Amino acid sequence: MSLAKSASDGCYEAARAAALSGVPKTTVYWWARQGIVVPSVSPVREKLWSYSDLMALRVVSWLRHPKVAGNDVDLPASPMPKVRKALALLDELGLDPWSQGAGAGSPLLVDRAAQIYVRAREGMLNLHRQPVLLSEDVLGLTAPFESAGLSGPDLLRPRPHLRIVPSKVAGEPHVEHSRLTTQTIAALADRGYPVAQIAAMYDEPEVVIGEAIDLERQLAAA
Repeated sequence: MSLAKSASDGCYEAARAAALSGVPKTTVYWWARQGIVVPSVSPVREKLWSYSDLMALRVVSWLRHPKVAGNDVDLPASPMPKVRKALALLDELGLDPWSQGAGAGSPLLVDRAAQIYVRAREGMLNLHRQPVLLSEDVLGLTAPFESAGLSGPDLLRPRPHLRIVPSKVAGEPHVEHSRLTTQTIAALADRGYPVAQIAAMYDEPEVVIGEAIDLERQLAAA
């Protein structure tokens, strides 16, 4: 399966999509109704967003702030075609940002003109595979993201020992080298199981269990 296809495999309901993207849930719903970022897994009830939709939400949120001269600016058209094209370019270049050996930097960036760029081995490329120099005013689409007081985690590595891989466990955050989701760990903690006991149950270090609980608390707060 290609990387571009696998990046659409995540499946998130509205609250989860909002928490992971860092975009308020009311905004996520509004943009879906207005056709700005339409959930690509299911556009009707129950609406379901994909992993690449999370990046599209971040693109639109970032582009519309700050306001220009105090006036509202028009929201751009849905950036999903560009997101998909960027993912396809990653695939074409043989780059897998979800592999354990991938670098820590965000592989996809967008500028204020809504142009998306790919961080390749040979440097930064535009979607025509041409090398470019970027200004400092760019957004990493998978890097931690903040909007309207909310904070979305890194969409590749939300914590040092946690990963998000679109084609694995429906794109849910999970413990690296496993299929153990952070939601499972947090549910046990909510039921009163101490960190040490959860760690023993899954044969994982306590620090990993702590990271999972911390991430889910961040997402729940959003």
